[in-house]
Amino acid sequence: MKILFTKNIDQSILSQQLGEDILADCVEVIKTNPIQMNSFDLKNSSLIFTSVNGVISFFKNQFKPNEDFTAKNYNKIYCVGEKTKRELRKNGFGTFKVLKNAETLSKFIITHCQHEKFLHFCGNLAIDVLDKELPLQNIKYNKVTVYNTEEINPLVPEKYHAIVFFSPSGVRSFANQNSLEGMTLFSIGETTSNELRKYTQEKIYTSAGNSLVSIFELIRKTVKNNL
Repeated sequence: MKILFTKNIDQSILSQQLGEDILADCVEVIKTNPIQMNSFDLKNSSLIFTSVNGVISFFKNQFKPNEDFTAKNYNKIYCVGEKTKRELRKNGFGTFKVLKNAETLSKFIITHCQHEKFLHFCGNLAIDVLDKELPLQNIKYNKVTVYNTEEINPLVPEKYHAIVFFSPSGVRSFANQNSLEGMTLFSIGETTSNELRKYTQEKIYTSAGNSLVSIFELIRKTVKNNL
């Protein structure tokens, strides 16, 4: 079986996780570039991070959250996914709440956080769930674009039995010049799967978690069940 991963993953990890019966290739379908900007006072805003790149670019621009919950200008930090949480931890900051995707974060905020004001540090192609839903509930919300995502749109002539996707922008980039028909499709998270459904009627296998471990478990289980 031949699988294409739509981002670069160390071959030793692929071999260890997938075994000898699965051949894996990788192709980059997007690239990201941090935006340089002047940091500003976060005051008493609650902060939202929905990607690792958002966290990296935030700290590259010398933003400084205030985690002292006894202070007047305390910044609560909300994030999507364990990888994003770990990146915040690497920079010395914890999280008030971690949700699995933007949809569940939006529902949590609408239910529990009506009176907070939010700054969302994200990329230029961030999904629009939060900025569609929160203002409708009169919740103060602003996007701060701290990195750009470019869809590379590669042409992949080689044929694969399966493809693994990691983001909606990755789906769009690949589908721009390549067909998804006749292949097994693996996806990290429901948001990416929803994007895939715009391009194909093929069955999509969606991992329970937003991590490599979760997607590897799904691939092994699916292959074992003979697809």
